[in-house]
Amino acid sequence: MPILKELKKHKLLLDTHIWLWAMLGDPKLGKPFQGAFERALEANSVLVSSMSIWEVGMLVEKKRIQIDMDTLDWVEQALDIPGMQLSPVTPKIAIQSTKLLDEVHGDPIDRLLIATAFEENAVLVTRDQKILKYGKGKFISAYNPCCTPR
Repeated sequence: MPILKELKKHKLLLDTHIWLWAMLGDPKLGKPFQGAFERALEANSVLVSSMSIWEVGMLVEKKRIQIDMDTLDWVEQALDIPGMQLSPVTPKIAIQSTKLLDEVHGDPIDRLLIATAFEENAVLVTRDQKILKYGKGKFISAYNPCCTPR
C-alpha cells in the first residue's frame, strides 16, 4: 500500500490538521485534493476519527488553534456535512494500534489513526512526514494533499 500520488475512488481518513484545513478552506490543500475530497463526500467516503475530535478540543483549550464558535458546535457542524462520517475507536482499532509493524509513529493519536486507516481500508490523508514514511510500507496507504511536506 504505497504513498498515493493521486486520489481516485478511495475512502479517506483525514488526519486532524487536514480535517481542520478542509473545514476552513485552507489554501494549503492542493486543488487535486479538493476535487478528490468533494468526490469522496459525494460517495459518503470521508472519515474522521473520534480521536480527532478530542485533539481539536485539546488544541482549542491549549489555545493552539482558534475556532469562532463553541468547539462542540463546530465539531457537530463539521460532522453534519453530507458524506462525512465519524469513525469511532473500536477495541479492534485500539489493539491494532499497539501492534503496528516496523518503525512507526510514537504519538498515540497517530498510531490510532494508522490503525483506523488499516481497519477501515481507507487512505490516511496527512502532511505528517512520519505517517507518510510509514505509508511507504505495506500496511496502509497515505496521501499528502499539500504541495510541500511539513
